[in-house]
Amino acid sequence: MLRSSNPALKTLEQTAQMSLGPRDEFVADRTQAMTIDGTVNKTGLLLLIAIAAGAWTWQKAMTGFAAGDASAAMPLVWGGLIGGFIVALATIFKPQWATVTAPLYAVLEGLAMGAISAMFELRFPGIVVSAVGATFATLGAMLLAYKTGLIQVTDTFRKVIFYATGGIMLYYLLSLVLGFFSVQVPMIHDSGPLGIIFSLFVVVVAAMNLALDFDFIEKASDQGAPKYMEWFGAFTLLMTLVWLYLEMLRLLAKLRDE
Repeated sequence: MLRSSNPALKTLEQTAQMSLGPRDEFVADRTQAMTIDGTVNKTGLLLLIAIAAGAWTWQKAMTGFAAGDASAAMPLVWGGLIGGFIVALATIFKPQWATVTAPLYAVLEGLAMGAISAMFELRFPGIVVSAVGATFATLGAMLLAYKTGLIQVTDTFRKVIFYATGGIMLYYLLSLVLGFFSVQVPMIHDSGPLGIIFSLFVVVVAAMNLALDFDFIEKASDQGAPKYMEWFGAFTLLMTLVWLYLEMLRLLAKLRDE
């Protein structure tokens, strides 16, 4: 049975199992089945959409910052993050919508990432190029490690990453809630040794989620999941990459600040 710690991929697993029916029946027409190549192509398209949206926001944010108007970027940040969260939830609960919602999610996250990147770049010149490079280098390294068997996705591996990811998300949620009361949770924004170690840990967990994504998409493709799952698989990979990029930015900023 397919398993994943990624909540979106858990939905992919459940939907695939409900949609497949008898295996021999479903995969008789392979043009209607999910493929790895199709998922890779759609992931590349979503990345291009996110980068294009991010480039537009980057330019707008930089122009506003140069004029001393930081408020120009904030609606894009919050609109992208909140809108992206809503679209992500809709996609997770209705994977059939991914053909439309996945590109929309890429646009919204691109808008937010462009403005956030501009903020980091103004404080730490050159950090965005480093973070982008580190993110894609990690993606390549994880793919190589997965394909060569250096990283094997076992049930124990899935459970460890699942609980680690859940713990991180709960900690971030706690930080967000307490932030409304001007209470700062330690380590998340701390540039000291503990803060750096925490960010390193989060980067590693985010990277390990890529291995889970690879494993699930490969197995779902082998089992003949519906064609629209290519968009859903690409959506889940984009979610992980966005998270990994943000954590790379945070880690590099702490290292610079230190």
